[in-house]
Amino acid sequence: MKPLLYITPLRALLFGLTLALFELLTYLASDAVMPAMPVVVGELKAGPEYIPHALNLYLLGGVLLQWLIGPLADRYGRRPLLLIGCAFFGLACLGTFWVHDIGLFNLLRLLQGIGLGFVVTVSYPALNEAFSEADAVRMMALLANIALLSPLLGPLVGTLLLQWLDWRWLFVAFAIGAVVAWLLLYRLMPETLGVERRDGSRLAFTPIHLLPLLAGYGQLLSNRRFVAGSAALGLVGLPLIGWIGLSPVLLIHDEGLSTLAYALWQLPVFGGLILGNLIINHIADRYPLPTLVRGALWPYVAGLCLMVVATWVWPSVISLVAGLSLYALGLGVANAVLYRMTLFASTQSKGLVSAMLGMITIALLGLGGALLAMIGAGASLLHFAVAAGVAGGVALCPLWSLLRGRSAQATMMP
Repeated sequence: MKPLLYITPLRALLFGLTLALFELLTYLASDAVMPAMPVVVGELKAGPEYIPHALNLYLLGGVLLQWLIGPLADRYGRRPLLLIGCAFFGLACLGTFWVHDIGLFNLLRLLQGIGLGFVVTVSYPALNEAFSEADAVRMMALLANIALLSPLLGPLVGTLLLQWLDWRWLFVAFAIGAVVAWLLLYRLMPETLGVERRDGSRLAFTPIHLLPLLAGYGQLLSNRRFVAGSAALGLVGLPLIGWIGLSPVLLIHDEGLSTLAYALWQLPVFGGLILGNLIINHIADRYPLPTLVRGALWPYVAGLCLMVVATWVWPSVISLVAGLSLYALGLGVANAVLYRMTLFASTQSKGLVSAMLGMITIALLGLGGALLAMIGAGASLLHFAVAAGVAGGVALCPLWSLLRGRSAQATMMP
């Protein structure tokens, strides 16, 4: 793996691992807290209906400033913006230690989500600008595997830590982790804009002008392939986001399982996701990107169908988790490929493209997760299976549009 920038392969790898650390922290700030949410809402004198808000508000916070973060990263560079984002995230986590009101807790969850916005809008384009197509897909899959340690181990780690620590100290730990990530980014992160690359190209800084900026976003919204890819990325992950947000309600509150049992039931689901990422890391350069997505649809669709049918016939946690795990395998194969296809569906600056891409996908995830909770997906295992199955099935429409557009483009090329 040889980076496009004039940096050593070792530094490139360490840079990628540091991005993964920051991404891991932004997800841990959500996932490791979920086992504690029944305790949090009780201590802050709120009802169980507030439990999924901890995730949904966090995701919506990721959307708030992406429209501005992306253009700022195009103007001033990826490196300074990511350092600012890491510092902001750490301060928002630290502030949670002194919260005594559910309203302020929710506000800080929203602000912490802005850190996720920096990850999506700044670090992902920097990674894709630093490596060739096949290597970028490999790195995205590798970083996804590391970041997925959060939902895989986060509930388990959170459960174990809560045996000895108050939930507030979890956020202090995230703040300390943000300090470590900031120091590593300062030392290892190269700037990808305004520097000569090994292929002789140089990605230029882009000035910020309001009207051209709005026009650029308008052009992206008129780009059918981009919109289809962004919608697909948001919708394919909705069953998983619904599971993260509602599984404490389904397993702890409704089924009466212990927090340890709840954490252990996360392992097969996110194990399937990691396995999918390992597969795509192994085969990324063997097949065209659309072929990889089509192959991923087999376990994706089969998992959703199994989840609904098995839970209908035998309403149990094992039925639900079996289908979710197979679905997650397909999601793991498709996710990095879909991001690459969508990011390069437009020739506009990647900061602008990634900002709009992040806003659409995270808004769909956040609003979709809130909608699943509102329509009663947390009422029972079967309610969740049907609602999540329908949500995942809706993703097939934009996926079909994206793949058809890619095929048409390939046909027109000489």
